[in-house]
Amino acid sequence: MTEIALPAPAASVMSDPGSPGRFGDHGGRYVPESLIPACAAVEEAFRDAWADPRFRRDLDRLLAVHAGRPTALTPAWRLSAELGVNVLLKREDLAHTGSHKINNVLGQALLARRMGKTRLLAETGAGSHGVATATAAALLGLSATVFMGEVDMERQALNVYRMRMLGAEVIPVTGGTRTLKDATSEAMRQWVTCVDEAHYCLGSVMGPHPYPWMVREFQRVIGDEARRQCAAELTTGIPDYVVACVGGGSNAAGTFAGFADTGAQLIGVEAEGGAAIAFGQVGVLHGFRSYLVQDENGQVAEAHSIAPGLDYPGVGPEHAHLNDTGRARYVTVGDAEVIPAVRRLARTEGILPALESAHAIAWVIRAAESGELPPWSTVLVTLSGRGDKDVATLMAAS
Repeated sequence: MTEIALPAPAASVMSDPGSPGRFGDHGGRYVPESLIPACAAVEEAFRDAWADPRFRRDLDRLLAVHAGRPTALTPAWRLSAELGVNVLLKREDLAHTGSHKINNVLGQALLARRMGKTRLLAETGAGSHGVATATAAALLGLSATVFMGEVDMERQALNVYRMRMLGAEVIPVTGGTRTLKDATSEAMRQWVTCVDEAHYCLGSVMGPHPYPWMVREFQRVIGDEARRQCAAELTTGIPDYVVACVGGGSNAAGTFAGFADTGAQLIGVEAEGGAAIAFGQVGVLHGFRSYLVQDENGQVAEAHSIAPGLDYPGVGPEHAHLNDTGRARYVTVGDAEVIPAVRRLARTEGILPALESAHAIAWVIRAAESGELPPWSTVLVTLSGRGDKDVATLMAAS
């Protein structure tokens, strides 16, 4: 792997990282020589599109009339009363396809069409990004190929069926851990062979530059909306805490982007079995430098989470930088806390969250009950997706 020679990195937090694509010591573009022109073309096209008011209007319209934005900010009244803190839920589970993934995919699909591409490639773990990719491809007349680990295909059979119903080709990945890491590797290998016709629609704030920055910009609609909604809902206008689950970290990055310049405390919740920030070391994977879960020999280790979308051994480079600078704090939640959190939210608020989102809820419950959260502080939690896809796992655990 080689990294393109680039000038000094940008210093600001949650802004344009510049052509180096670096967030402090993290990020960059560590890819084979054959992919450097493809990554550079994506960056050039995105910069041009993001500065084009017509592109922004087209995306905003699709987000409104197709994805159903803005999503609601829902007060969790009964859970708040039980915990003694004011919990607000940013409802990405209400977006079309059932998660925040549609925000990024609609943006990248429009960009692909603008670049003259006819095909989308994607990786998926929980299946939500794959479903969103298949949906956007169908909407815009593109073909879609989605790579998914065999393990994830078994536990997310509903989403596999949805992708195929939408016309996508779903390719099982049988090597390695047969989960998200290996699906990402296969998607990137495929991209090398067809860069002229295909756009790699990466699903999180990871990968080589410009993907961590570009995906965050497509997802910042979450944080921008939530900030406007909090201004209308709260006397202070800004919550005390902003909490989101973190695997690669796109829903958290999009949420944090709306509040990075405020006094809100930003809390990212990692799965204990794949907590790259909590337990990892700096390394390079899938074209970017960040914290990775590694073994004693420095090899990327297998990650584990009951939530397939958090079953990834790395974390987006901007999250690594937010951690290093102290602007955000990253905590862990184990599998044993997750299903009780799903049940508690379901039974107090009538909302069934995805297992990924339930990590954030679990931390709020733990922090409130331990006294870590001050009484009646305001906590904004992003519900990144709905739990329909996880019913089989929930049934098996009951």
